[in-house]
Amino acid sequence: MDPSTYPRRILLAVTGLSPQIVTETLYALAVERVPPFVPTEVHLLTTAEGAERACLSLLSDDPGWFGRLRRDYALPPIAFGPEYIQVLRDAGGRELDDIRTLSDNERAADGITERVRTLTDDPESALHVSIAGGRKTMGYYLGYALSLFGRPQDRLSHVLVSEPFESSWDFFYPTPYERVIATRNDKLADTAHAQVTLAEIPFVRLREGLPERLLKGQSTFGETVAAAQRALEPPDLVVDLAGQRIRAGGEPVTLAPAQLAFYSLMARRRQKGLHAARFDTDGLAAQYLHEYRQIAGEMSGELERAETALAKGMTQDDFDQRKSRTNGALEQALGHQLAAAYLIQGDGARPRTRYGLRLDPEAIRYAPIDAEAAPGAQPGESA
Repeated sequence: MDPSTYPRRILLAVTGLSPQIVTETLYALAVERVPPFVPTEVHLLTTAEGAERACLSLLSDDPGWFGRLRRDYALPPIAFGPEYIQVLRDAGGRELDDIRTLSDNERAADGITERVRTLTDDPESALHVSIAGGRKTMGYYLGYALSLFGRPQDRLSHVLVSEPFESSWDFFYPTPYERVIATRNDKLADTAHAQVTLAEIPFVRLREGLPERLLKGQSTFGETVAAAQRALEPPDLVVDLAGQRIRAGGEPVTLAPAQLAFYSLMARRRQKGLHAARFDTDGLAAQYLHEYRQIAGEMSGELERAETALAKGMTQDDFDQRKSRTNGALEQALGHQLAAAYLIQGDGARPRTRYGLRLDPEAIRYAPIDAEAAPGAQPGESA
């Protein structure tokens, strides 16, 4: 999982009034690091004033410190321009000049979360996130967002600059030649003697516990955190046959009638304390059709097709197909980690393995699920 081997290598940073952290971090990654991590693109999250400072100091012809760094150390082309600078916005869509109010913080959190989600959606990318710049809350949200969406190849860091160069407006990176600047204490120092250290920060990766809809669709910071938290809580399953959905760990999932009937069959058996089942378990086809009837109704053409297909009982192919499709729909909707507790699993007693749910019977209940809570979901195949 060496990040430097990925074809798309992204540096993402938050900046405020100190755009220097971009060149400082780039220098540490591309020049000092072994093996080097040379980004193919750089993205910034900042305020309106931060964007202006970044453009004037980094992207201008003069002083143009981003281009200077590339030339000084013979770095390859790196995609970075005004279009790679995202200005955070308030609830009314206006660019934020600063982040001071509770509402500003919430909007900044949502904007940061969405950018990290988008950049980590590409399996060919490796993301390096720097929290060295911007307000402390921006760095916190950026680090937390990476914890929510980060993959094995993604990294988090803070850059440290030696004295007396830290917080000096004239310092952007250690130069390979003599360059004398005035430091913040009005002393003179040669930037060739500066030291920049990249401190990588370990973080817990929670991505596997997020539902698929949050990995693929826009969501707020609070919503994503809540979903990650639910993955850590005791399992809780609600089955809503009339609504053709379940709620697993607080996450609503719509299932096709055939899948829901099979899953409800397994849930009902577990709730009643019955043993796990095989395709040839006595009465299994009748139990399945009973569940299907409550979902599709007596006059449904789907019910008639299911009754015809199971007239001679449930075959092993019938059983295996329904189990596989139901488990697949759950994993697709919930994500691997959250789905694990709710899957139909074998008891391991080969060669006559039986299958069922491993939830505590008390964790299963049948009740209507508020339609407003359901985000829509993963329809599957019919019977």
